[in-house]
Amino acid sequence: MRLVFFGTPDFAIPSLEAIVAAGHEVLLVVTRPDQPAGRHLRVTAPPVVDVARRMGLSLAQPEKLGVDQFGSRMRALAPDAAVVVAFGRFIPSRLLGIPRHGFVNLHPSLLPRYRGPSPIESAILAGDSETGVTTMLLNEGMDTGPILLQRETPIGPREHAPELEARLARLGAELMVETLAGLQSGSAVPKPQDDRLATVTAKLERRMGRIDWEMAAIELTNRCRAFDPWPGLFANFRGARLKVHGLETGEARPGDEPPGTVLAATASGIAVRCGNGTVALVTEVQREGKRRMPADAFIIGERVAPGERLR
Repeated sequence: MRLVFFGTPDFAIPSLEAIVAAGHEVLLVVTRPDQPAGRHLRVTAPPVVDVARRMGLSLAQPEKLGVDQFGSRMRALAPDAAVVVAFGRFIPSRLLGIPRHGFVNLHPSLLPRYRGPSPIESAILAGDSETGVTTMLLNEGMDTGPILLQRETPIGPREHAPELEARLARLGAELMVETLAGLQSGSAVPKPQDDRLATVTAKLERRMGRIDWEMAAIELTNRCRAFDPWPGLFANFRGARLKVHGLETGEARPGDEPPGTVLAATASGIAVRCGNGTVALVTEVQREGKRRMPADAFIIGERVAPGERLR
């Protein structure tokens, strides 16, 4: 098939590589413009750019998709389909009808569950044991188009968002190749989503990383897994911010200490009282401006003692 590919981050790369390897002709790769990044605001290109250049593919980084110039270019290319993988921008309705088979989007959830910007993190936050990937045809809504294919995969009990994202990117690439073959043969039949089963995710914000020790330990454990690497988890300890990179559900301990109280500081980590009488074990931390370290090293250096509070 003759395709136009829309994608931006690392998540999109396996799909781009897979459709090229499957023999499809990628007429154009469309990605976001270069953006300032880092402390010195050095301009960096999206990850897809390097891959497209390495593969010798034509590249476009338009500021806006709705302008006549880009629409004219799409019509001139006359693609059989457009593939969208984590592009990060809405496709204007005036473009949706240009490809013969429409815009085929890869979404990292089992739609209609977890529509929106944070489906991977939301599945982990909810404590789900399973998630998956969905290919769908784009319409004017947010992840509301008809479903083409889906594939499930378990979520590991200790799996963090970056690990799950990498697996879903590979699984989604396989599903995209299968979907394009189905569209080409006519075997992939779009099925409307059941809006009654839909859930919508929120955009992650920095404030979400503040630890509320009133939560149960399992909720905090899920947040640690979901919010890796951003926004991360943090608490205040002795008046300064402390990032928490490792947190697990600890063994139950009797007592009625206020949430946030340090119950024990051992080689295994810092045991902290949480909501509903549960206990979390902090296993890796980082002072602002300092390197990450195992909790046992932090305990020795800071002389952390039972009875202290993390807030």
